[in-house]
Amino acid sequence: MAAQAAPPCPTPSPADPSALEAMDRILQEIASVGRRLEAMDLKITYLTVASSSRRADIAGFWETANTLDQRLTAVEDQVAALPDQEAELRSLRAKVTDLEDRSRRDNVRFLASRNIKRDLISRPSSNRSCLTSLA
Repeated sequence: MAAQAAPPCPTPSPADPSALEAMDRILQEIASVGRRLEAMDLKITYLTVASSSRRADIAGFWETANTLDQRLTAVEDQVAALPDQEAELRSLRAKVTDLEDRSRRDNVRFLASRNIKRDLISRPSSNRSCLTSLA
């Protein structure tokens, strides 16, 4: 389809009021179309800016979600390690208890070899000066 050429604009004469009215209507229509195009341009600009802003918001939300997911994974790993840590603590407590018992037995043997009565040995004392005076 070939583009149609616009009809030539008649040059209104000051004596012809209908030509002036026609020109006035044409100018009003051009102004109306211009306002609509301007409004559409503003709307397109707004939508473009809003879309960019939304994309930035979404990117920020994804970044936050990924960070939270990484933190959650780290917490889940720590929670999964708790039973092993608990077993290790129990093992260490058992070793400490065993060492305390051995130390107590060794102390009893040592003090018994020095002829100290057993009832004095078995009683816990907060005053260690009585033991240092024996040495």
